[in-house]
Amino acid sequence: MLDILLVDDDVEFSDVVCHIVEFLGHNISTATSLKEAHQWFENNAFDHVLLDFMLPDGSGLHLLDHLKTIGQSPKITLISGHPSVKGILADMCEPNVGHLLKPLQREDLELVLNGPKKAVKKAKSSGIVRHFGGLIGESEPMQKLYNMIERVAKTNANVMLMGESGAGKEVVAQAIHNASQCEGPLVASNCGALSKELIGSELFGHEKGAFTGAIARKEGVFEQSNNGTLFLDEVTEMPIDMQPNLLRVLETKKVTRVGGNREIPTNCRVISATNRSLTDLAQNNVIREDIYFRLAVFPIDIPPLRDRKEDVPLLAKAFLDQLNDENGTAFSWTAAQLKELQSYEWPGNVRELRHAIHRAFIMSDPQTGDIILPDNLESPFSRVNNQAAEKPVSAGQTIEEVEKELIHATLDKVQGNKTLAAQMLGISTKTLYNRLNAYGGIGEYK
Repeated sequence: MLDILLVDDDVEFSDVVCHIVEFLGHNISTATSLKEAHQWFENNAFDHVLLDFMLPDGSGLHLLDHLKTIGQSPKITLISGHPSVKGILADMCEPNVGHLLKPLQREDLELVLNGPKKAVKKAKSSGIVRHFGGLIGESEPMQKLYNMIERVAKTNANVMLMGESGAGKEVVAQAIHNASQCEGPLVASNCGALSKELIGSELFGHEKGAFTGAIARKEGVFEQSNNGTLFLDEVTEMPIDMQPNLLRVLETKKVTRVGGNREIPTNCRVISATNRSLTDLAQNNVIREDIYFRLAVFPIDIPPLRDRKEDVPLLAKAFLDQLNDENGTAFSWTAAQLKELQSYEWPGNVRELRHAIHRAFIMSDPQTGDIILPDNLESPFSRVNNQAAEKPVSAGQTIEEVEKELIHATLDKVQGNKTLAAQMLGISTKTLYNRLNAYGGIGEYK
């Protein structure tokens, strides 16, 4: 077990790294500046330092000089966001200083922390092809998808990914970014997870003092992804009155931070994603037409897993290989089990398949090496949705009963998002709350 210090001012990036490092079995502490890093070394010693090259109060290289001064010599791995910077650092630093590029993968950290032994083992255990670094599947729908990725990667066109929940939109976004071989990073932002008050700051950044709580200047995701790729997940959940601000940035390629008056040039490909259908987009006023044409210069439909069932065995083997690698086990599938997985419809797509395999892995006995599938592969969500689909409106039902079923079915479809459900039902959010209160079902969707 190693004691590790991560020095990086990107909080979201640090959270991801901490999660991976802890999963690998090591202790990790964090600092967001050179000053904080110096404070950590006053009373602590670390085996390894993961060090961002650019920090708010100076270059990460200054910490290397400080460590020599105080007589400490932990292993150092410098982190940067641009391939060109990595090459420059390699020339400037001593041979024992490592280098990593953002965005980091688990395998990258495992290699620098645990050495090459595990990485070699993983390479031997997995013969599955990962197209563009992450996509798995050899079916005809996936071949068409690979062709579209290869074509659009040669351009700077904005891409809209359309597909069901769990189909792998973020993995496709990463594949397009990888195929583009651009210098900048891939930065992801979930538009559906942000409040109306915060979405402007998230996208465009803000100046210090722009609003209560803005204690420092912040770069928005457009600036962070400069010369790279910006992935806007659930873009159709962005408030409609905020969309003109996004349109202006897409047209001018310039952002103005909240509370600022200076236009800042930005250069990135925007990949957006939605699980809504084209009919839904056109009829329910969730995205402006001019925004759609700016974002969907090149729309891509991601096939659901039920339309490429021949890929299920490959995905199942890949997910099980990963779990074996992470846990030091040697489970394997039988032909009958792979056939059973392939026969299921997987309404939750790749996400549901991964979840089912993880659940089976946990319940299986590592002493026998036999993985045990559950008696029923259905998730609770799939079961409820199937029951709803099998229960059509029948003669004799009251209007209130039909209305109640419709409201609950809509809320289930949008994972309890009341604002979105009200829009789809054509009623106000207040009316929706009143109906739920009347039916006694509001507690299910808090």
